[in-house]
Amino acid sequence: MNILLLGSGGREHALAWKIAASPLVTRLWCAPGNAGIAKEADCVALDIADHVAVIDFCRANAVDFVVVGPETPLVAGIVDDLTAAGIKAFGPGRAAAQLEGSKGFTKDLCKANNIPTAGYERFGEADAAKTFIRVRGAPIVVKADGLAAGKGVVVAMTPDEALDAVDMIFAGGLGGVGAEVVVEEFMTGEEASFFALCDGEHALPLATAQDHKRAFDGDIGPNTGGMGAYSPAPVMTDAVCARVMDEIIHPTLRAMKAKGMPFKGVLFAGLMITDQGPKLIEYNVRFGDPECQVLMLRMMSDIVPALLASADGQLKNFDLRWFADPALTVVMATKGYPGDYGKGTRIDGLDEAAKIEGVEIFHAGTVAKDGHVLANGGRVLNVCASGKTVAEAQRRAYEAVDRIRWPEGFCRRDIGWQAVKREKG
Repeated sequence: MNILLLGSGGREHALAWKIAASPLVTRLWCAPGNAGIAKEADCVALDIADHVAVIDFCRANAVDFVVVGPETPLVAGIVDDLTAAGIKAFGPGRAAAQLEGSKGFTKDLCKANNIPTAGYERFGEADAAKTFIRVRGAPIVVKADGLAAGKGVVVAMTPDEALDAVDMIFAGGLGGVGAEVVVEEFMTGEEASFFALCDGEHALPLATAQDHKRAFDGDIGPNTGGMGAYSPAPVMTDAVCARVMDEIIHPTLRAMKAKGMPFKGVLFAGLMITDQGPKLIEYNVRFGDPECQVLMLRMMSDIVPALLASADGQLKNFDLRWFADPALTVVMATKGYPGDYGKGTRIDGLDEAAKIEGVEIFHAGTVAKDGHVLANGGRVLNVCASGKTVAEAQRRAYEAVDRIRWPEGFCRRDIGWQAVKREKG
């Protein structure tokens, strides 16, 4: 098969690495790709926001299957456009992608179908939202309704922080996503990431993961797109996973089908495991980044038949096999992230770092220039490792980090601390 992968981050490098290993693949392209993906696929300089250009490329190169990595093209309806052109694609259509594209849409779906989630209200203007916050007090959570690259959620510990967040969102501080906010109750518990491949009707649970959203050690500092992750998540026992499927995933698929917008692709449920059981924080309609990286390391089966089965509605009798060994990834980011940061700094030592047993390095924001790898984004590298325990995977990953020479970068030194603590008992 000829496959085109869309995207340029660490998630896409991990997907490219896994797809390239499939015996079903004849040619693999990635648009636009990055310096690491170039080792697994032919990178093409396509603007993935230009759906006509993507379709033209597919036709010119006899592409059989398109795998969409990031959420923005999914929410923009690229799968609908590819399907209309007769090209098979992995991912939800525009209507189903609202599960990520609109926080309010998802909250209303949960309310209508008794899916456990935080209590909430939706507001189309600032004054009403502020009145609600003053009555409710803090801690409280303020979310922009639309896509905001992981930066649209403020967990406010004081009322003033929540009021400021409302002002920031309605003032356009996040670009065009500031037309509506969702204000919801603060949930306590342990967070986990749950992934299920879906074909419109059936769902196949994948491995679980936990990520670290805060920028700095000890889970402090601003929220980011994710500074590291590990799989499996110890909090996600078989019993909890069964409840997630029964109370959250299956009711969502039934509701979406009933709305005439069946969900195909990967459904990523951000969960809070509370005293009352699992509750949905939010949905994403694509693989998590950096969770995808640890899932790909742990997946024993060929991924391509699973992606095809999702697109073809054939997941009912499908199964995937997983390596038992845990995997962990450490994100190396440019100093300044998630705020302002520079680009174009040189990274050395990647080959030496990759020689450590169990280590795989995925590129998130890199570009190749004159034989060197340069940083080209906020999150730049995902240094991943597997091991017999989370502690061993953690030790290997940080040993690799320490071989990378990049003074302008930083990372958290405590990724996986919860799981390591559990292992020690």
